[in-house]
Amino acid sequence: MAAGAAELQGKYQKLAQEYSKLRAQNQVLKKGVVDEQANSASLKEQLKMKDQSLRKLQQEMDSLTFRNQQLAKRVELLQDELALSEARGKKSKKSVESSSQLSQEQKSVFNEDLQKKIEENERLHILFFEADEQHKRLEAELRTRLEVLETDAAQHQAVVDSLTKKYTDTIEKLQNDKAKLEIKSQTLEREAKDCRLRTEECQQQLKNLQAALGSRLEESLCIINEKVPFNDTRSNRYNALNVPLHNRRYQLKLRDLAGKALAFVQELVTALLNFHTYTEQKVQIFPIDSATDTISPLNQKFSQYLHENASYVRPLEEGMLHLFESITEDTVTVLETTVKLKAFSEHLASYLCFLRKILPYQLKSLEEECESSLCTAALRARNMELHRDMKRLTAVFEKLHTYVSLLALPSTKPEGLLRTNYNFVFTNIAASLHGFHDVLKDISKHYSQKATLEQDVPTATQKLITTNDCILSSVAALTNGAGKIASFFSNNLDHFTASLSYGPKGGTEFISPLSAECMLQYKKKAAAYMKSLKKPCADSVPYEEALANRRVLLSSTESREGLAQQVQQSLEKIAKLEQEKEHWMLEAQLAKIKLEKENQKLKNSLSGNLTETMQEHSILPNVTEQKKETTEKREPIKSTSLAPDVESREDLIKTHYMARIAELTSHLQLADSKSVHFHAECRALAKRLSLAEKSKESLTEELKAASQNISRLQDELMTTKRSYEDQLSMMSDHLCSMNETLTKQREEIDTLKMASKGNSKKNKSR
Repeated sequence: MAAGAAELQGKYQKLAQEYSKLRAQNQVLKKGVVDEQANSASLKEQLKMKDQSLRKLQQEMDSLTFRNQQLAKRVELLQDELALSEARGKKSKKSVESSSQLSQEQKSVFNEDLQKKIEENERLHILFFEADEQHKRLEAELRTRLEVLETDAAQHQAVVDSLTKKYTDTIEKLQNDKAKLEIKSQTLEREAKDCRLRTEECQQQLKNLQAALGSRLEESLCIINEKVPFNDTRSNRYNALNVPLHNRRYQLKLRDLAGKALAFVQELVTALLNFHTYTEQKVQIFPIDSATDTISPLNQKFSQYLHENASYVRPLEEGMLHLFESITEDTVTVLETTVKLKAFSEHLASYLCFLRKILPYQLKSLEEECESSLCTAALRARNMELHRDMKRLTAVFEKLHTYVSLLALPSTKPEGLLRTNYNFVFTNIAASLHGFHDVLKDISKHYSQKATLEQDVPTATQKLITTNDCILSSVAALTNGAGKIASFFSNNLDHFTASLSYGPKGGTEFISPLSAECMLQYKKKAAAYMKSLKKPCADSVPYEEALANRRVLLSSTESREGLAQQVQQSLEKIAKLEQEKEHWMLEAQLAKIKLEKENQKLKNSLSGNLTETMQEHSILPNVTEQKKETTEKREPIKSTSLAPDVESREDLIKTHYMARIAELTSHLQLADSKSVHFHAECRALAKRLSLAEKSKESLTEELKAASQNISRLQDELMTTKRSYEDQLSMMSDHLCSMNETLTKQREEIDTLKMASKGNSKKNKSR
């Protein structure tokens, strides 16, 4: 609430400042409007004065025109009089001479007067015209200025009206805001009072908590000082053995990136295999076809080396696969723990050796192709461009191997690469991958030009054209794969560099690969321990009883499995017996029908083969009774004429066989149950034996690991003991040297004291 009040107060102050600014602008605009009105009034007065002067000039002009008209009439009268006088002058010469003299004088006077009047009239006309023009021009200027001033005044008035309206609205709004703020300030004051009370309570609680925490801190410090022998986080050497917090998202991200890198490397490996294989085929058929002629020893050797490319290229994919498999969700993946990166670096080094081995032969092969008679100037130029591209390709692989081997150093020799240089190495790897992509683009461009030129060679065969197409497709695949892996590495460069801070809490790095390996072992043990803690606790059983019942439990589980199998087998047997039962019931019904038919024949004939029918009657019931087993009893023979000894014999045989069958089935069931029991016991014993062997192996491994840890700890203890002994010896030597220097200084001080005493005595004696 206090923050809201402060915000409203600031808003109110801003509105007040804007209102004051607009008020000042309004005053300035009002002053400008008043000045413009005064100017327009003065200009109107000047316009009136100019109009008056113009009227005066027009009156003078009218008077002058009237005077000119009078003078013109006078001139006409004088001319008429002159004409009359000339006509009269013919009468007498004397009178003429005298009149002529008189007229000459008058004429000269009139001419002078007329000339003056004409000049004055002309001057007045010019002045009138100039005044008229000046008046018109001034009137136009004043009118335009008056229009401009009127428009400005209208605009200023509109601005003033809008500003006044805006100010009134603003004032009303500010008054409303002020009222609201006053209400809000009152509520805030009440809340402030409540907050003061709460703060007092909280301060009291804080004091109590501080006192309680202080007492608990003292107790904890006492317990730590008594129970904890040392704090391992203070030493980077021991802190590196602590298990860092598990970042599952980071591990999954790294595994995903490793999977993508594996796919890209597989594409590159396939493209490199195709490129080297098709290059070998090209060497065999151009410029000399090995099927028709013998190629040069250089190309033979080059082809032999190219044939071995799979043994150098395939391990790259295997190394990357092992690296991907080593990055799991449960591990801690940093450069110190990625041991498989060293194997990938070694495979890359072997492939680089292969490239260095085939490079001289490849360059000489291109030079030999240039020296061939089939090679044109354009084809020679393309070959020289490929000559330079192959050198650049080997140089790029050398750069990549250098930086990858640097990345593999922390897992073997951590002092070989400082942690501060990781970012620089990753950046250079990204730049090298982009350079690899650029070189492959140039190779693809130059090889496509070379293939088009080789098609125009007269001796070009379909096999050569097909091989060139295959090489171009493999180079295109290489270019695409290099572009993908370069863009992939550049896009994830921030993640690679940011993941370097992953490590033990409070530490800056893993000290050595051995400590990282020990940390991983501790992490596995901790994970197994936490997993065991998550299991629900079973009902407690006494230890002696558990040991006594362990064998019984194992055998009972095995016997239960055996009984389940026996039940399954019994169910199968019952199903088969049911099918046989139905079959033999049908057979018995058929035999009954036959028996009835035979009885009818015996009743009807009453003669014939009595003994044979008796045998038949004695055999059929036995067969039907043996096949039915648990079926309904045989119906008595309807014929009452049979002998009683035959029936008694049948019953005896039947009872004998039934008893025998029951005895055999009981023996069989007993044997089956014993065999199942023995089989279950054998399986239980075998399982116990396998468990015992596994426990023995795990115990032996733990014993070996414990012995190794003991030996390692003993070595570390010996080294620390030696280092402490060396430090103690150095400290003792230093103390001895300090004691010697102290004794020397004391002796010097004593000598100086003795000398000073002697000098003082001498001075006294003097």
